[in-house]
Amino acid sequence: MAKVKFLNEESFKKNVFNYKKNKEWKFEGDKPCIIDFYADWCGPCQVVAPVLEELQTEYEGKIDIYKIDTEKERTLSGMFGIRSIPSLLFVPMEGQPQMSTGALPKESFKKAIADVLKVDISQN
Repeated sequence: MAKVKFLNEESFKKNVFNYKKNKEWKFEGDKPCIIDFYADWCGPCQVVAPVLEELQTEYEGKIDIYKIDTEKERTLSGMFGIRSIPSLLFVPMEGQPQMSTGALPKESFKKAIADVLKVDISQN
């Protein structure tokens, strides 16, 4: 079963965006992803966590779901101007990522996965 992966600065540069090497946005991943900027003490983040686990399983092999602890990874949080959590970054293969804040219901995630990430599992 696919697991949500936790990112630190090094794994972020390898899997998402190498900001040391590139000034302009250049996605490094091999499939679209969602990045959950969270903190352990955040209630809404705890509500979103199981939804993301379910989505990772449902969309296994189609998208990656990552989590970034805003308490530990202050550089990454600062780079994206994270002010409230949960903040969710939807990263398509092509084009600019889009940020959403707040605990989204599962259907909203599915809509964003289809609209922003251009991934539709109903075609399987």
